[in-house]
Amino acid sequence: MARRRSLGINLAILALVMVVIILTHSLWMGWMGAFLVEGESPSRADLIVILAGDLYGRRILKGAALVKEGYAPYVLVSGPGGLYGLHENELAIPFAVKHGFPASWFIAFPNESHSTDEEARAIWPELRKRNVHRVLVVTSDYHTRRALHTLRARWPGINICMVAAPDEFFSAYGWWHTREGRKTFFLECSKTLASMVGM
Repeated sequence: MARRRSLGINLAILALVMVVIILTHSLWMGWMGAFLVEGESPSRADLIVILAGDLYGRRILKGAALVKEGYAPYVLVSGPGGLYGLHENELAIPFAVKHGFPASWFIAFPNESHSTDEEARAIWPELRKRNVHRVLVVTSDYHTRRALHTLRARWPGINICMVAAPDEFFSAYGWWHTREGRKTFFLECSKTLASMVGM
C-alpha cells in the first residue's frame, strides 16, 4: 500500500514537472537559442572578414553594408571550395556586386578549409600580412559564439568584433517553430559542444 502511494506521488510529481516544462518551453528554449548568439555592435576596424558557410548571401551583404557605413575599407571574403567546382567567394562577391556594391570593396580569399577552425588557420597569415589589429567578423547569428571561441584561440593579438548576420531560418527565441530552425539549432549545438571539448 505504501509502495503504491509512493509510486502515485512520484508519478504526480513527474506529471507536474512535465506540465511546467511544456508551459515554459518558449522561455527555456529561447535561452538555449540565445546561448549560441554572441554578436555585438560594429565599431571601426582595419578589415572585415566574412566567414564561409552562408549560401543565401546574408553574410556578404552584411559585410558590404558595414563598408558602406564606414566601419572598414575592405571585406575579406573567405571561400572554401566544393560548390560545383567553385570556391564560395566566387559566388558571394558577384552576388554582392549584383546588389549594388562595388567589386573593389571585396578581397577574394579562396581556401580549402572544411571547418571554422581550419578556416581560422587559413586566414591567420593573411591578417598578419595585412597588419590587421582589429577585425570585424561577420557570420550568421547562430554561429557567433562558436566562431568567436575558435578565432580567439587562432588569432592571438587580434581584437575581434563579432557581427551577427540575420538568418531567416533561425531565431534565438523562435527556432523551434520551423524545420530549418530546428535543424540549424541542433547542428550548431552539436558543433558547439564538440568545440568546447576540443573535438
